[in-house]
Amino acid sequence: MIDLRSDTCSRPTPEMRRVMADAEVGDDVYGDDPTVKALEAAVADILGKEDAVYMPSGTMTNQVAVRTHTQPGDAVLFDQAAHVYVLENGGVAAFSGVLPRPLPGVRGIFTPADIDAVIGVPHRFFPTTVTAPARLLCLENTHNNGGGAIWPLEAVEAATAAGRRHGLATHLDGARLWHATAATGVSEADYARSFDTVSVCMSKALGAPMGSCLVGPADFVSRARRFKQMFGGGFRQAGLVAAGALHALEHHRPRLGETHGLAARFAQGLAQIDGIEIDPASVQSNIVRYRLTHVAAGGLVDQAHQRGLWMLPSGADAIRAVFYLDITERDVDDALRIIAQAIDASPRVGAEQTARGAGY
Repeated sequence: MIDLRSDTCSRPTPEMRRVMADAEVGDDVYGDDPTVKALEAAVADILGKEDAVYMPSGTMTNQVAVRTHTQPGDAVLFDQAAHVYVLENGGVAAFSGVLPRPLPGVRGIFTPADIDAVIGVPHRFFPTTVTAPARLLCLENTHNNGGGAIWPLEAVEAATAAGRRHGLATHLDGARLWHATAATGVSEADYARSFDTVSVCMSKALGAPMGSCLVGPADFVSRARRFKQMFGGGFRQAGLVAAGALHALEHHRPRLGETHGLAARFAQGLAQIDGIEIDPASVQSNIVRYRLTHVAAGGLVDQAHQRGLWMLPSGADAIRAVFYLDITERDVDDALRIIAQAIDASPRVGAEQTARGAGY
């Protein structure tokens, strides 16, 4: 089975497994797991921040960040398709009690004018006590629902500067920030500089089995550790998995450009298949999203799965495929062949049945 559902489907390499087996461990809840502490120090250093806290998942690091930055009833600004807003199971409402204020991003990228429009212009005649106070601005780089789109550094700096003008704290969902750096050459620290806090993931294309880090000022991270424990994120001999993350940082991060090459090869091949709409130039990292013109996404995904290819439907007429270090060029070519066969085997549907739906 060629599994393109997500880069979370990567498997630890034999070398990573050996490192994990030999890891020195302690009890992370008590703060004495040396491998976790080494990982936190390494990630904080890479991102140019004071401190970091390791958690089981990127959803947890994002949700803890929102909870630490805000109080219930505050407003938080997100892109309208941001992962932390639409793909974390309503966590911002359930855990933090905040009011989402969506921004009209294009492939996840919005402008200072978009932020200004959501905040509005205060006036002395309008009571300040009737609207939820905006406290936090969140960006996502690379952007999952935007097809792996990368924020240009100047756009990041402009958006975060606008947030600061309005008194907002800033958080970056950088689950795939490693990919932005691999594609542009802009360092993770340069991308992170504009943000108070950043979340980065180890279990996507980096290939570690689990975990993400939340980085920021030392006092913020200290408070975030409380919410990590409150949300059930305290894990004991976590050095076993932290060792895999450390190995991935050193050995897999330099190879992420390979996954971009695979995604580009796939997109170029898709563009040659009748019934598919895609602009290969829109593929900027390791995520490929494409549209179908005359078959339903769910049906095509089922047909492809029967032939040995696993992908995710993204609404009624679109599909997502994600590339990581386990995937080979031969896998890409086989996947393209399977997709062409699956389209031929899928019943044609009318335009009303392939109307665009909400993606994921």
